[in-house]
Amino acid sequence: MTTQHVTILLLDLTFIILLARLLGALARRLGQPAVIGEVLAGVFVLPLLVNNGIGAELFPATIRVVLAALANLGVALFMFIVGMELDGRLLKGKGRTAVAVSMSCIVLPLLLGTALAVGLADAHAPQRRSGFIVFIAVALSITAFPVLARILADRGMQHTPVGGLALTAAAVNDVLAWLLLATAVALAGGGTGQHWLVLLILPYLAVMIWVVKPLLRRIRLRRGRLTGGTLAAIVAGLLLSAAVTELIGLHLIFGAFMFGVIMPRKTRTGGVIDQVHDRIAGLNSVLLLPIFFIVAGLKVDLSAFSTTGLGELAVILAAAIGGKFIGAYAAARWSGMPSRRAAALGTLMNTRGLTELIVLSIGLELGLLDVRLYTLMVVMAIVTTAMAGPLLSLIYPQRFIAEDSAEPPAVAVERPAEPVHAGSWD
Repeated sequence: MTTQHVTILLLDLTFIILLARLLGALARRLGQPAVIGEVLAGVFVLPLLVNNGIGAELFPATIRVVLAALANLGVALFMFIVGMELDGRLLKGKGRTAVAVSMSCIVLPLLLGTALAVGLADAHAPQRRSGFIVFIAVALSITAFPVLARILADRGMQHTPVGGLALTAAAVNDVLAWLLLATAVALAGGGTGQHWLVLLILPYLAVMIWVVKPLLRRIRLRRGRLTGGTLAAIVAGLLLSAAVTELIGLHLIFGAFMFGVIMPRKTRTGGVIDQVHDRIAGLNSVLLLPIFFIVAGLKVDLSAFSTTGLGELAVILAAAIGGKFIGAYAAARWSGMPSRRAAALGTLMNTRGLTELIVLSIGLELGLLDVRLYTLMVVMAIVTTAMAGPLLSLIYPQRFIAEDSAEPPAVAVERPAEPVHAGSWD
């Protein structure tokens, strides 16, 4: 890169950070998660500036390549953190309600997503119907565990029956959704395009579980602190894991996520997960994830909002919101949960956040989504995340939260959910 390119890159990064923080703070003032402001900054505000006047000169093609690489790094780190946050202890002894909600919150959206995809396939993916149908079904079944955890913490709901149940259902939902997304990627022939490489997923998993995981259990804190060498080894390990899954035809997010999942929850000295989380999440949330928003936003095509596009958006929103809400509400009511709590649960399970944007970016990258449908699905992700706060204020106001917090929580969470993206995507 020339001196001019380096200068432009540094100016771009400065602008991205400031814009994301500004709109994130504005979103919080409006009672929304900061994620909404940051997404709008990346998906709509900055692209409008970039495509007009001097903005186009600030984001030339050479700089966009660098930003795309940094965005991939941010996504890998984010998925690693998400994997660490999914604690298997959430799933133990939670009874039929947790099982029923978890299953219905993915089965019904999958069914509605399949029906939606069949209706959209001729217009958007006439040549890749099987991968397209699986992908759309998975995209509608996503619940963003990190965003959900932050909403619960912000509203003081993490120790209520509704909050505990939502965390459990979202944890199960995430694992199943990633497995199904891996299937969609394999059907699409992602990665190298050599389909036989997908068979290497079995030895990869064997090595991760029986070799890497035992090695990670040997991690020690020195005088209560995580050393730089240990942190470097962990980061190198997650990047290597991400590289392997990218190579074998899945996607780098699966390797990063898997490395987070196998991180030891307990060590002889304890506190490893907390310190790794704090050291990685801070920089990622301030710099790398806002870059991902920009890269994702530069792919948005505002011309998608034609009469036909708005009609498709309405159907997408109906299927996405209805699948999650009805699935959670019906299962909760069947298990004996009061109507108000069941409705709050259905609202919470509709949060999609950054997780959905990552999924959609994969779909666009693999050619499973065209730019127009990608744009409409991005709007769906924003709407379903933004509606959670206002709806919860109506359905489940603070007086009910206070009453329910006095009861034993439906799901015992030994480690309160920490912000995955400090101050924003959390």
